[in-house]
Amino acid sequence: MSLPTTMRAARITAHGGPEVIEVTDVPLPAPAEGEVLVEVGAVALNNTDLWTREGAYGRPDDARARSGWRGPIEFPRIQGADVAGHVAKVGAGVDPGLVGRRVVVDPAIYDGEEPDANPVGLMGSERDGGYAQYVTARVDRVHDVTASPLTDDQLASLPTAYGTALGMIERGRLRAGETVLVSGASGGVGLAAVQIARARGARVVAISSGSKMGAVRDAGADEVVDRAEPVVGQVRAAAPEGVDVVLDVVAGDLVGDGLALLREGGRWVIAGALGGYEVTFDVRRLYLHNAQVIGSAMHTPTHFALLMDLARRGEIQPVVAAEFPLDQAALAQEELARRRHVGKLVLHPDGTSAPGGARALAQGI
Repeated sequence: MSLPTTMRAARITAHGGPEVIEVTDVPLPAPAEGEVLVEVGAVALNNTDLWTREGAYGRPDDARARSGWRGPIEFPRIQGADVAGHVAKVGAGVDPGLVGRRVVVDPAIYDGEEPDANPVGLMGSERDGGYAQYVTARVDRVHDVTASPLTDDQLASLPTAYGTALGMIERGRLRAGETVLVSGASGGVGLAAVQIARARGARVVAISSGSKMGAVRDAGADEVVDRAEPVVGQVRAAAPEGVDVVLDVVAGDLVGDGLALLREGGRWVIAGALGGYEVTFDVRRLYLHNAQVIGSAMHTPTHFALLMDLARRGEIQPVVAAEFPLDQAALAQEELARRRHVGKLVLHPDGTSAPGGARALAQGI
């Protein structure tokens, strides 16, 4: 297979607004020993793209410092954590039979090689990502999904959103028959949490905005409450005996207001801070009821392998809200920030985009 010497890529040149995204030609990366080169079929957008571009993650010693996902990042940086595509070339020591295989890339950079290793870096932040025609990845982080019935757009929707949701569910020890509350349920992680929790046999109560409540219910939620109205009272009405697990990407006031919703031994799992990162709550609600507040950053290698098994069997159906060509990466991020959609936004490095996705955005769903 003859490969080009350059490729099209969207990269950030500094922390800032969408104007720091430049689309340009860059040298084609070469896979190192133990790596593969993946031709990107689709790359999905995530809130991590916005926050990395903005430098919104802070540091342990300075919460307001501009920083990438896990610290200072090198510029220019090609963004994009969520990649689906085909293996185009292999590096030294890699089976050449992988060329042509359809794959999804695990975007996490782990703190070890163990199955339960923690993510300490992310493709698109600590290393170049998939807002490009090609990207390199370690061969052990590339999962063969050739047999999956899902489209490339759906597969690209999985790594960060569904990986984060599955990590939350696993760390929260959600079991069949339990009641789970999902915040931010119309977003990528929230919708994934609804689908996976329902597949686990849990009763799902979801929080969403009025215009998106139907779509969240269609995704599998048993009850949907309107975040524009007092949430705690609505949840009490929907789950009068309390909730066993909360899967929360909002945080902020929701934690302090809602902690009393937990049943004995309940678990509140936090993987985002859309509502604010400074939280105040009554600690008596923890120790008197043996409750737990659990932080959850993405997934482990074991979690991701479980997710890929679901993808191969087609047991989850990611919702794709809209598609954009790579040259419109800045526009796509602006749409992501507006939060008018339900599901995932994806970029096509080959320059194509589907009109159905554009219609979905125009309708504000």
